[in-house]
Formats: sequence, structure tokens, C-alpha cells
Amino acid sequence: MSTLRVSLLQQPLVWQDPQGNRAHFEALLLPLSGHTDLVVLPETFTTGFSMDVERLSERANGPSSQWLLGLAARLDATITGSVITQDGGHYYNRLLWAAPCGELRTYDKRHLFRMGREHEHFTAGRAAWSVSWRGFNICPLVCYDLRFPVFSRRRAQLDYDVLVYVANWPAPRANAWRQLLRARAIENQAYVIGVNRVGADGPGIAHAGDSAAIDFLGQPLTELGATAAVSTVSLDLEALHAFRSKFPAHLDADAFTLEA
Repeated sequence: MSTLRVSLLQQPLVWQDPQGNRAHFEALLLPLSGHTDLVVLPETFTTGFSMDVERLSERANGPSSQWLLGLAARLDATITGSVITQDGGHYYNRLLWAAPCGELRTYDKRHLFRMGREHEHFTAGRAAWSVSWRGFNICPLVCYDLRFPVFSRRRAQLDYDVLVYVANWPAPRANAWRQLLRARAIENQAYVIGVNRVGADGPGIAHAGDSAAIDFLGQPLTELGATAAVSTVSLDLEALHAFRSKFPAHLDADAFTLEA
């Protein structure tokens, strides 16, 4: 497939209410059936960015995982977002990648936001990965990972066409969010999808949204502003390959080894 339809769901989150958030997103997801290939939800989309991990965490393959898999099958699309997860006595900010075939892949957020004391409550993940979906190679990451270009790149030779960042990125740092999405797209010659929430969370921290799909030149395909929105964009794989062939800067990348 040379095109990929990606749906960005920028929404407010009900504070610490998994059932309420799942119901809200389900109402938005069902009309997308047959109209999308990949749906991107915000970070910790069932609870908001809470540190109350003992009370709010789900077990691995818990209710949100099963809910996502069921919806992925109904939509015939992959759905991704992160959920507070308890696994093996540790708590993780775990990205779920639910495919319509019933496969569930996970990535645990590597960079924990110490200014929000995330590192005091969660265990950091280790390796990221890329997955092939409908002809595109996609690497999903979580929020604060966006600030770390070496981890986003991970190797000299690119192994993805699309970088996806799910986020709860606060409004006071909105300019950094907007600029870093473009930087990751330009330096990696890749499409970048960033989905942030809107509205204030329980402690009153405001989130300005600014979810966006950025092309490999750093140009926006869609920008969602500061209000709740659902937007579907189409990514063109042939255009990406043509640009990389014409301007193969990735072939001159520095070789490096990323420490675990």
C-alpha cells in the first residue's frame, strides 16, 4: 500500500476515569470504520497523566488492551495510545499497539518526565521498535521521548517511515512541542505524527493540544490547534521514498551505539 490513512484524536481526558474515557473514545472511533488505517490516541488516555499508579494501573493485557483489540477488529485499523500498566511488580507508562488481527505489541516509555516526578512512580522501558503496517514502517514513542533525538533515531540507517508520539504535553511548553515535531521529521526524513490532549487535568495543568501530522520536509499536513478534534490525513510512501532518493542525507549519518 502506498498510502496510509492516519487519524489523530485530540481530546480532553476525564481525570482518573478509565471507563468514562474509553466510552468517550469509542463514540469517536466507531464512525472511523472503513476510513482509516491507524488511529492515534493521547498518552495515558484512560486516566490522564496521573502518578496514582497503585490505584489506577491495569494488569498487562487488561481491560484497555482488550477494548483496543476489539475496536481494532471492528475498525479494521490499528489503534495506539498509552495506559498505566502494572507488570511483574513494576508500573509502566505502556504504549499499546493493537492490530485488527488480534496482535498486541507494547512499548514502555523510556524517558520518564522527572519534572513531573514520573521517574519516582514508573519504571523506564528500554528498547523501542518499528513495526510494518500496510506497507509503512512505523516507530511509536511516548511524549518526553520527543526531546531525545538519539533515541528517536536509534541507529544510523533509518528503520521507519513514520514516527508517532502520543503525549500529555503541557501548554507552557507548547512551542517546544511544535518545534520538536518538525525537527524529528526533518532530521529523520520521515513523517511525524504527534497526538496531544487538550484541557486541564486534575491538578489543573493546562494542555494546548497542537496535535499535528508533519511531512518529511517539516511541513504540516494537519494542525489541530487548541480544541478537541478528530483529523484523518493520508501519508504518501512513494513521495517519501522519492525524496529520500533525491536527497539521501540519511546515508551520511554518523554511526553510533545507543547504550541500554
